[in-house]
Order: sequence, then structure tokens, then C-alpha cells
Amino acid sequence: MRKDRSKTPERIERKISAATSISMCALTVVAQIATTLLLTHFLREKATYVYVVLEWIGAIIAIRVYQRPGSPSYKLVWMCLLLAVPVAGMILFCLWGGTHQAKSLSLRKVPPPPIRESARMDSETNIARLTRQSPAWGRLASYLQKSGFRLYRNTQAKYFPDGAAFFDDLVEHLRKAEHYIFLEYYILAEGQVWDRVFSVLKERAAAGVEIHIIFDDFGNLTRLSDHTLQVMQDAGIEVEVFNPVHRYVNRIYFNYRDHRKIAVIDGQYAYTGGINIADEYANLIVRFGHWKDTAVRIDGEGAWGFAAQFIQMWKMMGRTMPNEDDYYRSRCEATGTGWCQPFTDGPLNNPANPIEETYLQLFASAKRFLYITTPYYAVEDGMQRALCIAADAGVDVRLMVPAIPDKKFAYMVAETYWGELLRHGVKIYKYTPGFLHAKSVMVDREVALVGSTNMDYRTFQLHYECGVLLYHMPAVEELLEDMDDIMAQSSLYTLEEWNKRPWLRRMFASILRLGAIWL
Repeated sequence: MRKDRSKTPERIERKISAATSISMCALTVVAQIATTLLLTHFLREKATYVYVVLEWIGAIIAIRVYQRPGSPSYKLVWMCLLLAVPVAGMILFCLWGGTHQAKSLSLRKVPPPPIRESARMDSETNIARLTRQSPAWGRLASYLQKSGFRLYRNTQAKYFPDGAAFFDDLVEHLRKAEHYIFLEYYILAEGQVWDRVFSVLKERAAAGVEIHIIFDDFGNLTRLSDHTLQVMQDAGIEVEVFNPVHRYVNRIYFNYRDHRKIAVIDGQYAYTGGINIADEYANLIVRFGHWKDTAVRIDGEGAWGFAAQFIQMWKMMGRTMPNEDDYYRSRCEATGTGWCQPFTDGPLNNPANPIEETYLQLFASAKRFLYITTPYYAVEDGMQRALCIAADAGVDVRLMVPAIPDKKFAYMVAETYWGELLRHGVKIYKYTPGFLHAKSVMVDREVALVGSTNMDYRTFQLHYECGVLLYHMPAVEELLEDMDDIMAQSSLYTLEEWNKRPWLRRMFASILRLGAIWL
């Protein structure tokens, strides 16, 4: 018997609020046109002078945007908008670009759980050992440690090439939980997968296991009913909704989302990757052909990296943990080969951007192979050039993307980048069976990155994201095998195909690229 999916008044309010917020974007354009017409009609001879004043105000704001630290492309879009259509530009800037994210999201800037001195020394020792083996990866690990992310040893990693295997393993380990479970997901959708997961969560909560869940409100606006939310709370599960849409009817803050995928069990097991809790990720329902996604489980010391990140987010949202931070550390000994380094990023870090910098360092350090999977591609010129330079230097650079996109406009924007990549020798593979949602990087069969991070402006500027770097771990080979399988099922995209795109598609895609930060 399916759960009752009736719409509660609160649910209706959230949908109305979301529709209202989205409509405000269109209304800004109307405001621009209306202002011009009103000035022309009522002021006549003085209309030009009034509009010039508005242009000057827009120009002043554009200069302020230019002086702010951050992404050049991101600033360029705001500057063009403010100068071309000052009324609409100023309204949108007040809504999206003019307020610090800490205020706009009502998040408190809370530090992560403190690092023990012994743990800090262990991390430094691990970095020294990694540096002796691979100087380039030692530099990357050292950079991330200075950003607050430790390098762990005594950890094993298990790679999952599809959602079905991931969910089977997740449910199995959830059943073993004795102390606590943390879940943080962009999408937590009702369906067969959620029924399996919730059945275990309910049983574990009844057994006294502490369970905390964070999910993104906008990602679940039509996929998780208030009835289900109430059932979760009635079962004794602590739930926090990230950036509730209905709180911000007058401000378009839903642009900033919690896009992370994290599960932690007793501080011993942690999962991350591109997989959300929803049926399409296990191909129980069909959306955009075969849905290809991946994840990784880390066992041992490295799991604490994700537990600490979850605790920090929980506290940033104004909640408290019922126990001291040390309670959530692992109680088990572990062994493993290689090193792992969990890390996160989000708009509160701006202009610092650990995820984007990590991608750039991976690209620049590649010597033989550089394989990438991503569902979206809209990057800064620096990252585009880094891939081109790597290919020019003789690195085998391969980019794997969907053949069936879920967002056609974003896909058209991605195409505008591919011509330059192809001319420099980057190989582009389109995953023929359907939608490739995996987010991963493999370099020289030595290092792998698996996480929630897309290669686009939203990931690098607007979203809270997470990932894990695996250095010289056996799971790197597991990822490589899966990438080989992806390419075997893909068609190789050529420069000739790119040049044969219809002229209307080329023109429209070029226009869309100007607004890529919002796609």
C-alpha cells in the first residue's frame, strides 16, 4: 500500500511560494519595459535624462561588482546585465547578487569539530609520505589540508558503478548501525528506494539509534510530501530542511542549494557520489534512458571526514547535536592501502573555492591519463584552457557526457565548449544508453575524485558540494574499469559533428551561454 500523498496546506504554500519566486524573474523584464514606456509617456523630454541616471546607477553597481573577488565570468554576466538593462539588472542583483550568503540563507558560520593534535600530526605525516611517493599529489593534499580537510590513512574504499548496487550496500550497512546515522541529500524522493531505506531507519530509530537527516527543500518540492516528513519525525528521526522555499517568497534565495550526497554510519562507514535517494538512480523508473550514476563507500578513519562535515552543516542550520563531537568518532580500528581526503565547498567559502581549485590541480598534474565524467559542462576559461593544455602536452584527455540530457538548454551550452576541446585533441564520449549523471575524475591510474560536483557554475559558485580524493587506493582501478565500460557503450563525438550543428542551434546556444550561471 502506497503512502498517502495528499497535499497539506503547508505543501501548497511551498509550491505557491516557489512559483511566485520564479515568476519574479520574468517580472523584472516586464519592469524594465514598463519603466521605459512610463518614462517616455509621462516625462517625454525629461525621459532621456531620467534613464541616463538609471544607467549611471547601473554602471556604478557594475563597477562594484567588478571590484568584488570571485569568478570573472560570474561578474561579467552581472556587469553586462546591469549595463544593458539597468532596471531589471538592479532588481535581479538585489535578489540574487547583492547579499552575503550567510545572511541570505540564515546560516551561521560554524567551524567544523576541532581536530585533535594527534590527528593533525597523523595528517601531516600522511602528507609527507604521499609527497615522497607522488610530489604533485602531496601538494594537492597539502593545499586541501590548509583549507581544513585532513588526509587519512587506514581506510578502505569500495566503488559502486550503478545505483542498484549502491542502494543494496547502503541498506545492508544501515541495518548494522548501532550508534548513529547521518544522511544529507539533495533529493530524498518517495518511491521504492525510499521505502526500503525508511523501513530500516524506522527499525534502527526504534532500537535507540540516533538518526539525523538533511535534505534540500527545492530538490524535493514535488517529491517528498509533508505527510512523509511527519512520518519520519514521528519515528524519532531528526530532520532539517535546507533553505525552505516558503520562507523566501520575497527573495529568490532558492538559487543556493545543498547539493551534497553524504551518508555516515557510526563514524565507520561513509558514502558519497552522484546518487540521490530516488528510484531513477536504481533505474526502477525510466527518465532520460538508462540512468548511469556512481558512488563510493569509505571504511575506516576517512569516514570521520564526512561525519565532521555533516555535524558542521547541522550546526550551521541552527541545530545542536545531543552528544559531544567525540561521540560521533569511529570506535573501530581499520587498515587500508593508500590515502583518502574528504572535502566540501559552498558559497560561504567564496571567494575561496576548494572544489574548483582541486579540479584545476588535477588537470595540471596529469601526465598520462585524464578521464572525466560529468552530466554538465560550463566552466571558466581557466579550466577550459587547463584541459586544452593537458591534451596539447600529450595527456590522454577524455570527457564522458550524456547522450540523452535532462536539461536541454544546459546541454546546448555545454556544446559551445566542445569545439575548442576537440580541436586540441580532447576525446568526447556520449553515453549512448541514456543519462550519465556520474561526477568523477581519474588521473594517471593514481588518483580519483568521486563526489557530488558537476563541472558548471552552480557547483563552483552557488551550491554546497562534497567529494573525496582517493590516492593510490585499489578503488582507483575500479573506477578506471567502469570508465572503460562507459566508453565502450558510448559514441565518440567528432569535430565534424560539432561543425555540422544547425546554425539556429549554434546561435541560440551562444546566447544561452551568456546566462550559463543560471542554467
